[in-house]
Amino acid sequence: MNIIKEKLVESLKSVLPIALIVFLLSITLTPIDPGNMLLFIIGVLFLVVGMSLFTVGAEMSMLQLGTKLGSSVASSGKIWLIAFIGFIIGILVTVSEPDLQILATQVGGVENGILIITVSVGVGVFLMIALLRMVFGISLNVILTLFYITAFVLSFFVHPEFKTVAFDSGGVTTGPMTVPFLMSLGAGVSAARHGKNNTKDDSFGITALCSIGPIIAVLVIGILMNIKPDEYNPGAPEQIVNTQDSVVRYGENILVYAKEVALALLPIVVFTFLFQLVTRAFSKKQVIRIGVGVVYTFIGLAIFLTGANVGFMPTGTEIGNALATFGGGYILIPIGMILGYFIVKAEPSVYVLNRLVEEMTAGAISGKTTGLGLSIGVSAALGLSCLRILTGINIMYILIPGYLLAITLSFFVPKIFVGIAFDSGGVASGTMMSAFVLPLCIGACNSSDAFGSIMTDAFGCVAFVAMAPIIVIEIFGLAYRIKSSRTMRSFVVRTETFVEYD
Repeated sequence: MNIIKEKLVESLKSVLPIALIVFLLSITLTPIDPGNMLLFIIGVLFLVVGMSLFTVGAEMSMLQLGTKLGSSVASSGKIWLIAFIGFIIGILVTVSEPDLQILATQVGGVENGILIITVSVGVGVFLMIALLRMVFGISLNVILTLFYITAFVLSFFVHPEFKTVAFDSGGVTTGPMTVPFLMSLGAGVSAARHGKNNTKDDSFGITALCSIGPIIAVLVIGILMNIKPDEYNPGAPEQIVNTQDSVVRYGENILVYAKEVALALLPIVVFTFLFQLVTRAFSKKQVIRIGVGVVYTFIGLAIFLTGANVGFMPTGTEIGNALATFGGGYILIPIGMILGYFIVKAEPSVYVLNRLVEEMTAGAISGKTTGLGLSIGVSAALGLSCLRILTGINIMYILIPGYLLAITLSFFVPKIFVGIAFDSGGVASGTMMSAFVLPLCIGACNSSDAFGSIMTDAFGCVAFVAMAPIIVIEIFGLAYRIKSSRTMRSFVVRTETFVEYD
């Protein structure tokens, strides 16, 4: 129980700032409908409870499962088995990812099933590539350079409306269900390949490759099918009249999201059962602990998703709509940046990344450092997203220079920072981006005819969120390298002086 209390406090600290910001906006610049405000307050409680249970469950089950599976498969030495397992797991953990389901329902002009299958296969192929990269020791920055060039070349052959969908798909794929499993899987493979003395440089980067995979896959399907998405119409939200309506709304939706989480967990549970049956990798006590962790994960994620989508989505839309009509809309930019700085702290996947960074680097890189980089990056991303809504700047005018800078920096920073930086982009663009940030941008875009199309201007914000933290954390890595070099030079000078004196 102590660990749950500890996680409740951590979750409260993560969610409370964004709740206070929304409350201040509601009594100043953007008055919020009382029904939506009540949904939001309940949503905050759901986020705190759900996030704390999820993090406890992830520690007990998902992280343990991924690490053991990765190390066992890599230790077999069978390349075909590593590739096959990676491909199957990539599809299984993605096809029911809740964030992907949300994006699929918002994209018209293409069947939901086609988009979901395309993204899932993209993750499967690139998870296979990511694991083989670790086995053969291929440089991460080289392989990322190759695939991002491929993605940007392909983007010139699809409809402008579909580019934003493709790049957003890479962000929403790596949600709270996939990130803990995939990152721990990568850590297990890296540990089996290198041994305990040298695991950290190749331990990260798996989420990065699993983010670029869906982008390329969706762009390819867009070219082959010549898809032009329909204009997204968010529709009028159902009015909440009283507290009973709020309770009914949450009661209905928690069953929906519980079903989605169960479907997402089922393939992992079945795969783990078969893995244990064949390998007997876990003791009886470990199996019981993992089982309890899966239950915590299920309950926590169902509660979290319900709070995010029922409580935060209508509030985000309403705030975006109101801010876009206030003073020409330019107040959107600073408010968006403030919201971005704090909203990423409420992403469950961010906790997983920070924990793994501290573990794999033995504390040399703290979770606070990556957390700060994520906050600064998402803040900048939302500022750019709001600027694009107001000005209609082509998304490629920002994405191409941004990724060019990120790829260039990757050749000058320590390898460990390259993997962490590119993983952070996938981690940052999770549930809260789909449930709060994207609705905020849609609401802003939908507020006036003076602003552009929702498909070209609102969509794409998740892509920015996936890009900006990469650059910020790489800059941290560059500063770390410069500081380390100065420290080493100072040590050498002192040593030489001491020897000369002696």
